[in-house]
Amino acid sequence: MTGMNTRRLLSVPIAALVLGACTSRVATETTATAVAVSTAVPDTSTSTATTAPETTDPETTAPETTAPETTAPAASRALAGVPATGDVVQRTLVTADGRTRVYRIYVPSSLPNSPVPLLLAFHGGTGWGAQFEKNSGFDELAEANGFLVVYPDGVGSGADETTNRTWNGGDCCGAAARNDVDDVAFVDQLLDVLEAAYSIDPARVFAAGHSNGGILSYRLACELSERIVAVGLQAGTLEIDACAPPTAVSLLHIHGVADTNLPIDGGRGTTSIANVDFNSPRVAVQTFADAIGCSAEPAVTTTATNADLTVSTWTGCDDRAEVQFVAVDGAAHPWMGHTPSNPAAPPVYTGLDASFEIVAFLLAHPR
Repeated sequence: MTGMNTRRLLSVPIAALVLGACTSRVATETTATAVAVSTAVPDTSTSTATTAPETTDPETTAPETTAPETTAPAASRALAGVPATGDVVQRTLVTADGRTRVYRIYVPSSLPNSPVPLLLAFHGGTGWGAQFEKNSGFDELAEANGFLVVYPDGVGSGADETTNRTWNGGDCCGAAARNDVDDVAFVDQLLDVLEAAYSIDPARVFAAGHSNGGILSYRLACELSERIVAVGLQAGTLEIDACAPPTAVSLLHIHGVADTNLPIDGGRGTTSIANVDFNSPRVAVQTFADAIGCSAEPAVTTTATNADLTVSTWTGCDDRAEVQFVAVDGAAHPWMGHTPSNPAAPPVYTGLDASFEIVAFLLAHPR
């Protein structure tokens, strides 16, 4: 990849989370386009509500915890997660390349009459939407904070493209990158469908992702900045050759210093299955900050409550955006703040919950 600033950064501080894992009702609907409705609640009158199926989580499950501190301003501080008693609707759309793409929507049990925030949550490589829904705990946070969450599925290998689903983040990953799947166009089309079906606040359209999903989140911040307002990610990096968003996007990047899948200084991780020499996440966040006109050097802070965390914050960015990089000593690749269910996975870091911190950051950075 060209055009990357080689300045090495320090890292970042934050907190831990609260997620009450529970099941929600699921309705399945397969259409090429969504049915337009005039309120924030989807039209599911032709669908059958059922109990949400259990999914096997390759990495993590959501633990019950207590509400953490957050660095977000008090006026926009996120609430801790509560039981997700809303509805899950599974739908499909047909893209310009002829693919049928699957996505899940979590609709909280109660929403205001005014337009609400939207969070697009992108699973990691070889994962899928329902798996990330269960493991992230975003449904519980959406229930508490009054926003919609959408979990799309990536494109995989095999005849039906459902094996080892990935996203095309540029130089990574898997079948989606090899086949040059236009995931940016897919997200653009998905937003059209969602905005026709729900009352969504365009100033609060957010993206979040883990690993390969974080790589896609970076790409969306660069190439779909007119619609994506802010992104939050863990264990991703910038894998496109040039990033020049016409509108600045706020960004929170959390990364474990002990990540051997996507190393914090870049290169090919010893436990990576992507076969990619990753660009340095430390350099990626500086490159992105430069692209949106932020201060040349970040303010670097630590916290007395958790010596593992170092937070680098870039301010003075275009359009009042902000960029933060949180480096977490001792943390590996699994989604932070959640208990690993895969015995082969590295021990999860429990001193910070990625989901809560991402939601707190995003809600504090509308456009």
